Amino acid sequence: MTKATKQKSVFETLSVIDVGEHTEKKGQFTYLSWAWAWHTTMALYPDMTTTVYENAEGWNYHHDGKTAWVKTGVTIQGVERIEFLPVMNHLNKSIPLEAITSTAVNTSIQRSLTKAMARHGLGFYIFQGEDMPETPVWDNENQRDAIVEDVKVLIDDEQMEEAIEMLSKGKRHTDKVVVSKRAASLWSGIGKENQIKINQYTRSQTNEAVA
Repeated sequence: MTKATKQKSVFETLSVIDVGEHTEKKGQFTYLSWAWAWHTTMALYPDMTTTVYENAEGWNYHHDGKTAWVKTGVTIQGVERIEFLPVMNHLNKSIPLEAITSTAVNTSIQRSLTKAMARHGLGFYIFQGEDMPETPVWDNENQRDAIVEDVKVLIDDEQMEEAIEMLSKGKRHTDKVVVSKRAASLWSGIGKENQIKINQYTRSQTNEAVA
C-alpha cells in the first residue's frame, strides 16, 4: 500500500521561503517588496484573492476623526487573513486626518496586503521581530551549525519533509533578527543548492495537491 503524502498547509509552504533578498531596511523597520510578495504567492496559489475594505462612505480607508487606517484581506484556499494598518508617513507615524493624501493611503494598502500575506506565512518571521529588541540570534553558535548540518544530511537522504520541519522549528526557536543578521539564519546556512531543492520539492507538493 502506498503511503499517503500529507498535504502541506499554506502556512507551511509559504513560511519556509527565504524573503531576505527581497527586503529593504528603512531606519529600524524592514519592508518586504509587495510586488515580489504578490508574484510569489500568486505563482503558488493562483486562486488568491484580495479585498480592500471600504468604510460606510465608500472610502478605501477608515478614520476616527483624528487619524486613519486601512483594512485589507487576503484569501487563499478559502481562508481569509485580515490586516489593519495605520496610514503613516515615512517615519511610520500616523498622519493627521486632514493631511492624508491618496499616495499615503495607497502605500498603506500595499503594505497591509503584504502583511496579510505574511499572516498566511510569507515573510512571517520578519514581522515577528517588529516589536522585539535587537537580541542575539543564537544562544550558542554551535547550535545553529549543528541544525544546519542535520538539515543538509536529511536533504541528501531525500527526507525533505523532515528537513523542512527541522528548518521550521529551528526558525521559531533561534532566528530572532534574521534580516539584520542573515549570516546567522538557518536558511542561509544550508546553501543555495539545498534551498533550490527545498523550493522545488515544495512546489511539486503544491502541484500534486492541485492536480
